[in-house]
Amino acid sequence: MTDLYPSRCEPDPRILPRLEPVVHGSRDPAAPLTPAQIERFDRDGYLVLHNLFTPEEVAALRESATHILADPTALARETVITEPGGAEVRSVFMIHRQSAVMSRLASDVRLAGLARFLLNDEVYIHQSRLNYKPGFVGKEFYWHSDFETWHVEDGMPRMRALSMSILLAPNSELNGPLMVMPGSHRKYLTCVGETPENHYRSSLKRQEYGVPDPDALAALAVEHGIVAATGQAGTVVIFDCNTMHGSNGNITPFPRANAFFVYNAISNRLLAPFGPKSPRPEFVASRQCMPVLDRPAATLLEAAS
Repeated sequence: MTDLYPSRCEPDPRILPRLEPVVHGSRDPAAPLTPAQIERFDRDGYLVLHNLFTPEEVAALRESATHILADPTALARETVITEPGGAEVRSVFMIHRQSAVMSRLASDVRLAGLARFLLNDEVYIHQSRLNYKPGFVGKEFYWHSDFETWHVEDGMPRMRALSMSILLAPNSELNGPLMVMPGSHRKYLTCVGETPENHYRSSLKRQEYGVPDPDALAALAVEHGIVAATGQAGTVVIFDCNTMHGSNGNITPFPRANAFFVYNAISNRLLAPFGPKSPRPEFVASRQCMPVLDRPAATLLEAAS
C-alpha cells in the first residue's frame, strides 16, 4: 500500500496536509453530539465533555483503578510500565482485557457510541491503558501525534481513529493535565530518525523517535496555541489521532489518574508497519479487530458490583 504519511525516512522534517475528514458522521438531529460540539471537534481536534459519568460511577471506576494498581503482579507483566528511573507505575496497558469494569467502560454507549458516530464505522479498541501520574514523581509525556507512531510502528493507514481519556481524578492546570494544540490535527508533522526494532520497550517510558523537532513544534504552538484539557473526575476528553499533545510532569502532591481508550475504525485496521519490520505487540496495538458492542449506561455499576 502507498504510504500516504511517510515519516522517519528523510533527513529533514516536513509538514504534510491531512488527507481525510475529521468528523465522518453526518450532522443530523439524531447525532449524540450537538452541532456546536461537532463543529468544535472538527475545528480544534479535541472536545471536553464534563459530567459524562455520575459520582457513583466515578467512585466505582476509581475503585477499579485502585484495584489494578494495588497488585501489579496480578497483571500481565509486560503491560505494566513504570516511571523512567523509578518503580512507580506510569501506565497499565490492555486494561479492557484485564479488568471486567474497564471492559464494560470501553463498550459504554457514551463512549463507544460517540466514537462510532465520529468515525462513521464500527470500531474496535486499538489500545487501552490506565495512565497514572503520581504526585511529586509523575513524569511528563513529551509532545507527539499519536497517529505518527501508530502509522509508522503499527501500520495504521489513515487518520480514522480517536482517543478518549476518562478522568478518574481531578485534572487541573497544576498536576500535569493533557495539553493540546487546537487545530494541529490538520497538519502532519513528519519526524526524523529511523525507528529501531522493538522501540516500544523504551518509548512507553520515554519516547525518543517519533518526536517532532523543536522548530516545527514552536511554529505549531505559535499558530495554534496550547490549551490544557482540565476537568473534575467523570470528565471525558476526546481528541483526534493526529492532534499534537503532551503533558507536563506532576510535582504537586495530587495524583492524576485517567482511563484511556483508543477507538479505531474497522475499515482502518492495521497493516504491516510503515517503518520497522516487526509490529508492536498486541498489548500496545491490537490486531484483533473485534467490534465494540454498545452497552447501555445503566449497566456500568452492575459490572462494578
